[in-house]
Amino acid sequence: MTRKQKRLALIGSALGVLGVAVGLVLFALRDNVVFFYGPKEMVERHVAPGTRLRIGGLVKTGTLTHLEGKSIKFDVTDGSADVPVAYTGLLPDLFKEGQGVVAEGALDPSGTFRADSILAKHDERYMPREVADALKKQGVWQEGGPNGKGGQAGPPGTQAAGAAK
Repeated sequence: MTRKQKRLALIGSALGVLGVAVGLVLFALRDNVVFFYGPKEMVERHVAPGTRLRIGGLVKTGTLTHLEGKSIKFDVTDGSADVPVAYTGLLPDLFKEGQGVVAEGALDPSGTFRADSILAKHDERYMPREVADALKKQGVWQEGGPNGKGGQAGPPGTQAAGAAK
């Protein structure tokens, strides 16, 4: 083997090892990757039951129902689509109707999103960009939060608490 052939063999084997390492990392992470959707995107994309994902939006007013024990049902909305959510467990203190929420879980065959964790936000400055954009398109988002930054969400046609007029 010439010197040039040895060098090419070394480079080729190094690239092969690197390719295997990248493949193993991607294989290991495939179950940990959780996609984020707004309710409208989730409905439009026809997400398969059992797929792990996060949905975010507002807890639709009038849909919060407390069931036996620590179970609740509510709808997450972005103003154009609603997704029914079922959750059993402790709720964050800031969780309430009309407030921003992110739920992580999976869709069941009946079309209900079974959440295993719920995150509530004290205002919409921390709303994911996709959900904030969807709320702006629906006219639910008001610019100028408490510090003149971000925005507030509220029912269409109303001024949210703390939002600038």
